Amino acid sequence: MSGALVTIASFLVTVGLLVVVHEWGHYIVARLAGVRILRFSVGFGRPLWIRRSGPDRTEWVIAAVPLGGFVKMLDSRESDVPPGEMHRAFDRQPVGKRIAIVLAGPAANFLAAFLLYWGLYVTGLPGVKPVVGDPPQATAAAAAGLANGDTIRAIGGEPTATWTDVRWLLLKEAVRGGEVAVELEGAGGGRATRSLDLSTLTKEDLDRDFLAKLGLKAFTPAAPAVLGRVIPGGAGDRAGLREGDRILAIGGEPVATWGQFTARVRASAGRVLALEVERGGARVAVQAVPEPSGEGEARIGLLRVEPGAEVRREWERMTTTVRHGPLEAVPKAAHRVWDLSVFSLKMLGKMLLGEVSWKNLSGPITIADYAGQSAQMGWVSFAGFLALVSVSLGVLNLLPIPLLDGGHLVYYSAEIVKGSPLSERAMEIGQRVGLAILAGLTFFAFYNDINRLLTG
Repeated sequence: MSGALVTIASFLVTVGLLVVVHEWGHYIVARLAGVRILRFSVGFGRPLWIRRSGPDRTEWVIAAVPLGGFVKMLDSRESDVPPGEMHRAFDRQPVGKRIAIVLAGPAANFLAAFLLYWGLYVTGLPGVKPVVGDPPQATAAAAAGLANGDTIRAIGGEPTATWTDVRWLLLKEAVRGGEVAVELEGAGGGRATRSLDLSTLTKEDLDRDFLAKLGLKAFTPAAPAVLGRVIPGGAGDRAGLREGDRILAIGGEPVATWGQFTARVRASAGRVLALEVERGGARVAVQAVPEPSGEGEARIGLLRVEPGAEVRREWERMTTTVRHGPLEAVPKAAHRVWDLSVFSLKMLGKMLLGEVSWKNLSGPITIADYAGQSAQMGWVSFAGFLALVSVSLGVLNLLPIPLLDGGHLVYYSAEIVKGSPLSERAMEIGQRVGLAILAGLTFFAFYNDINRLLTG
């Protein structure tokens, strides 16, 4: 399947699955409360598929626009309700039941994310050990005293097992600003704590590779640049490279390790590279043109060659799998969902205050891109992506914006204080305000999506 088809299919699965989860939460609790369900729709607009079932003849619908969904309940404010069915209308339910029905949608998203993370922790999450490469001079990592071969064991008191942990914890600390304590284990086994200054990061950096700006990069094993399998039809194959070739120099500059070789190739997309290769005890000159991959700042060059056995052994030594028992995984999964939820709210608050760039707001195009990338990386990455989006969907729907679940909760809270429902006029004004806010957020999200496409 081509990359575009994978992206489209992954996006539809992501949106469809998480919308069903969200609306199923509303549906189940509404049914338990005795409310009649008229329609359960995945998507908006013209129905593409309809099926009616059950004693209430509930309509199950798949609609043309796959960017959401809804559960339509019997409501006397929207249509005439027979006297015998009035007790099953949503608006005639006690305010406590209405609050429970509204909360059930976001709660279903949080529960789905919890179950996904629990499954990932039990199955095992692969990652790269957080061993630091030599930090460039004049970077925060160099100033903090991090050295080549140091392993990051904790950040701000929270343990780190992989570079994914490091990036997540530093992102949280970077939003807060200031300095953070980094616990290190040196190559000799000794432990030390260093203070890493994050104040050099700007709000724009958080939308980029901020680890590189801090001077943090993965340790590169000093294995020679010996080629493994050469992908048929790739740039390396077309240039005449063969399995077992050892790269000695590029453009006259010596190449000692696989890391040096890949760094030069990645930085030379579309340019001719003069390679000196050792093959069968003889030196051979090869000219290769790395294939461009990606756009803008993300554009890199690829020769489509795999590393030799020694390099693979070194990288296997640098990888790990984080796995927990079924009971141990429960609090860890719950903490992960809570952590992501709080972080999402903090980011939204800082966006409103101008402390974080609005570029971090993503729309459906970016979500589709990430869905496709994660799906191509394997089911573990895709499951992690689904959990992340599920948390984001739950948090978004709890925002106190009319038209969202959180807006309805505001109405019901006011009803409890007031002792009676809000007037239709107040509800109408709220709907207009909510529509304007959502239109603005949608505009920013699509603008950021298009800007990412154009600039990479």
